[in-house]
Amino acid sequence: MASTDETGQLGQQASPFGTTPPTPPAGYTAGQGARMPRWLPRAMMLALALVGLFQLGSWAFHQLTGLLINILIAFFAALAIEPAVSRMASRGMRRGLATFLVFIGLVIAIAGFITLLGSMLAGQIIKIVEDFPAYLDSVISWINAHFNTDLKRVDVQEGLLRSDWLRSYVQNSATGVLDVSAQVLGGLFQLLMVTLFAFYFAADGPRLRRTLCSVLPPARQAEVLRAWEIAVDKTGGYLYSRGLMALISGVAHYILLEFLDVPYAPVLAVWVGLVSQFLPTIGTYLAGALPMLIAFTVDPWYALWVLVFVVVYQQFENYVLQPKLTAKTVDIHPAVAFGSVVAGTALLGAVGALIAIPAVATLQAFLGAYVKRYDVTDDPRVHGHRGRGRGAGVVTRVRSLWGRGSAVDSRGTPEPGSGSGSGSGSGEGSTPA
Repeated sequence: MASTDETGQLGQQASPFGTTPPTPPAGYTAGQGARMPRWLPRAMMLALALVGLFQLGSWAFHQLTGLLINILIAFFAALAIEPAVSRMASRGMRRGLATFLVFIGLVIAIAGFITLLGSMLAGQIIKIVEDFPAYLDSVISWINAHFNTDLKRVDVQEGLLRSDWLRSYVQNSATGVLDVSAQVLGGLFQLLMVTLFAFYFAADGPRLRRTLCSVLPPARQAEVLRAWEIAVDKTGGYLYSRGLMALISGVAHYILLEFLDVPYAPVLAVWVGLVSQFLPTIGTYLAGALPMLIAFTVDPWYALWVLVFVVVYQQFENYVLQPKLTAKTVDIHPAVAFGSVVAGTALLGAVGALIAIPAVATLQAFLGAYVKRYDVTDDPRVHGHRGRGRGAGVVTRVRSLWGRGSAVDSRGTPEPGSGSGSGSGSGEGSTPA
């Protein structure tokens, strides 16, 4: 028994670190030590559930992107007509009837403009097709006179009709008719959807505000109502400024087109005014292309004059007219407006470009109430006079140093009548006897 105890003691001292390992309890097995913690399965299930919910939400968001964009357009359209609807409702008219009358007026105006524009385009297209042989003869005559060729209109027409690119273009156009029809039907459905949502937002505006404020504390309710009022004012101001600039642009282009005796001058002026103002970035080019085409049918030089006038007027509008009107209605810097249009186009395309300016103006006005402002110091550098201020300081220092240097001669002794001499004399004279 003694040898057994000594063997156990030697086994306990055989540890490489010189310590005695703990003895496992009775009935201990290796499988019980490697058992999974109880919280790990729950954590794994929770992580998988969160990943699944994220994937589901991302898929639903991508599927509903079109609907959300239409709702956003309808919301801004409702904000735009909110002042007119509220003014009519304050005079005793039912809000639904007032909204309906506003929409009917907009539909009649848009339908009349599209009808006039369509008739003008149809007449001009027919005129261009009828005069195409005369245009082709004049072009062929100019080419034969300047390049010593012998082209004939019949040969050119046969070459165009038998060309491979014309045949492929006709085939592609025939196959793309269904796609164009589907896009037109889809656009009409989206327009109907936006109109319905805008009507409900405008007609049930007070109910929507009450529903939104019912889930918020009183302090937050005041902030939401204030933000809503700011959005209505900025959106209405944006449309007012755009409508006023469209009117000025239309009148200016009408005077030019009437002076050049271009047909359909009133309709073309309305086209230029609306398209150039309500289609940002590319609206100016689309608006000027149609009057140039119509003027070209009268005289090719007239198209050049229209192009020059469009470019000059656009510069006048960007640097003179738009900043003044925007500052009075939307109160947003032109550079910020341009950047917001670019950002809105990158995010939502043409829709983002259209609603970017009122959205940024609303955000700017809402945040302006919560940003503390201080009085600006009266420093010349604030007004951009940094160079002048620094130059004046240098000149002043040079004059002071020159004045000090003139009072001392080259030997370093004071000149007669200088400040130091008088000072020393006064000092000697003031010495007590």
